[in-house]
Amino acid sequence: MTLLDKVLNHNKKFVRPGAFPPLPKDPKKQLAIFTCMDTRLVDFLEPAMGIKRGDAKVIKNAGNTLVDPNGGVIRSLVAAVFLLGVEEIFVIGHKDCGMGSVDVEQLKVKMVERGVDPAAIEALDPDLGQWVGAFSCPEENVERVAGIIRNSPLIPKDVPVHGLIFCPNDGHLEVVVAGY
Repeated sequence: MTLLDKVLNHNKKFVRPGAFPPLPKDPKKQLAIFTCMDTRLVDFLEPAMGIKRGDAKVIKNAGNTLVDPNGGVIRSLVAAVFLLGVEEIFVIGHKDCGMGSVDVEQLKVKMVERGVDPAAIEALDPDLGQWVGAFSCPEENVERVAGIIRNSPLIPKDVPVHGLIFCPNDGHLEVVVAGY
């Protein structure tokens, strides 16, 4: 049985008519969270913040990095603010983030081994390390990303942009940037 088959079989058991009432598209708590895709945060970060299904817009990528100041993250935040009523933005990194220890040369080797054309890697702008969003300190990354969002000409100045660090072991939050 393939992984796809397993997922679809589970889904058939999960779906029960009427079990999940429809929710509005607008987040109940008028906040957006930009965080990392780390699996240790799934079903942990939101409950640690008092967030439930329907409360917040959550945007994830590797290392909660922002490489393109006009790319998908900003686009999603613009949609969240102007179309969905988001009033505050939380940039949340975490301790022990894998993006803080990326070996760019080893990543390149793995990519080439799997069939990625080295010319495609060399053509990346910025270079592979910057493009993938590698960093050395999660706190500095959160501060940098919160600053990019705060200074974006597309995000209103009356929207607070906070920066926090989450501990994936015990769930505590530390403020890096208070956006008020």
